[in-house]
Amino acid sequence: MNHSTGALSGIKVLDLSRVLAGPWCTQTLADLGADVVKVERPQAGDDTRHWGPPFLKDSAGNDTRQASYFAACNRNKRSLTVDMAHPEGQALLRRMAQEADVVVENFKTGGLAQYGLDYESLKRLNPRLVYCSITGFGQDGPYAERAGYDLMVQALCGLMSITGHADGAPGGGPLRMGVAVVDLFTGLYASNAILAALHARNATGEGQYIDMALLDVGMAVLANQASGFLATGAAPQRAGNIHPSLAPYQDFATSDGNVLLAIGNDGQFQRFCAAAGHPAWGQDERFATNTARVRNRPDLLALMEPLMRTRTTAEWIMLLEDKAVPCGPINTIAQAFDDPQVRARGLRVDLPRDAGDGIATVSGVASPLRLSATPVTYRNAPPALGQHTDEVLRGLGLDSAAIAALRAAGAV
Repeated sequence: MNHSTGALSGIKVLDLSRVLAGPWCTQTLADLGADVVKVERPQAGDDTRHWGPPFLKDSAGNDTRQASYFAACNRNKRSLTVDMAHPEGQALLRRMAQEADVVVENFKTGGLAQYGLDYESLKRLNPRLVYCSITGFGQDGPYAERAGYDLMVQALCGLMSITGHADGAPGGGPLRMGVAVVDLFTGLYASNAILAALHARNATGEGQYIDMALLDVGMAVLANQASGFLATGAAPQRAGNIHPSLAPYQDFATSDGNVLLAIGNDGQFQRFCAAAGHPAWGQDERFATNTARVRNRPDLLALMEPLMRTRTTAEWIMLLEDKAVPCGPINTIAQAFDDPQVRARGLRVDLPRDAGDGIATVSGVASPLRLSATPVTYRNAPPALGQHTDEVLRGLGLDSAAIAALRAAGAV
C-alpha cells in the first residue's frame, strides 16, 4: 500500500475501535494517507460485520454474510485479527503501540487497563503516542461507567426533542435522525483532536491523551438551538422542516410532489416574489425582513402554500435556478446518487477487493475532503476479516514459523 502521497503519510494508527464513531475517525485518517491497522476479534470481527441485512454481494450477485454497514467506515485500512485476552496477543499490540503514532479505542472506561493497553501503560512504552478514547459519556462524571450508543445520546442531549413534527401535527413526536449523526460527528471531532495533538507533538515531542464523549459531541452539535436556549431560557420545540429562525425555509407541496425552498436573506425573498409574480409581497411590512417573516409566518404560509401548488417541482426549480434563490428537490438516496452534480463530483467510488471471498468490488461514498496537493487516495476496499494479518505481522519482523505458532496458540 502506497501512503507516500497522503497528507498523513508516515503516520501509523493502531485502531482498536469498532462500530461507528471510532472507525469513522480512523477512516478519515486513513483517507488522508495514514497507515491504519484495524484490530479485530478472531472469527467474529467488528460488530458491524454482522449488522445486516443489507449485505455485500459476491461477483454472482448473491448476498454474502458480510454486512454493508462495515463497509461504510473501514476503507483504506488493514485488518489484523488478535485475541486481546491472550497474553501473546496483548504483547503483539503493545509492540505495535511502541511503533504507532496514534491509538484509537472505544472500550468502556478503564476497559483496556486489564490488558496493559490503556494510555498510562502504553505511554511508558511510547511517550510520543497520541491516544484517543471514545466513550458514551467520557472518563469522569456520574455516567462514566455507562455504555453509550448514538440513539441513547440523541435522546439524552435533546436532539430528538427538536427533530420531527410538532406533537399536534400528523406524525408528531420525537424522532431520531436517519443516520447515527452523534457517532459520525464524534468521529470527525476525534480526527480533528488527533490532528491537533500530532501538531502539538511536533513542538513538544510528547503525545497526549484525548477524551472524546458522545454526549459532549451531542450537546455541541445542537449549535444554534443550544445557543437560542441559553440566550432565552426557552427550550426549542419540534417544527418539522420549518427553520426556527428563517422564513420561508422549508418544504412545500407542489402540483406533483414536494420542493425545498431555503431563503436565507431578504434579497432572496424579493427575487422569489418577483419571479413568482407577487413582487408586492417583498415590500409588505409583514414580510419585508426575515424577522418580520418569522414573526408573521402563519400569514406568509397562508399565501405561499397555495401558490407553490400551482407549479410542478421541476417548474419551480427551473424558474428559480438563475435567480440565486435556493430551491431543490427532496431526493431519495437513489435519486441523489443519480444526480448530475453528484456524478460530476465522483461521489460514488467502486473499490476492487481481492480477499478470496467472492467479493470483487465494494462500493462506497467518496471522501468530501478535497486537498489540491495531497489528495485523498483510495488504496483498498474495506478489508475482509483478518485479510492483512500475515502482512502486518511480517512487518513487525515475524517469520512464517512465528506467525504459525501464534495461530496455533489462538493469539491471532
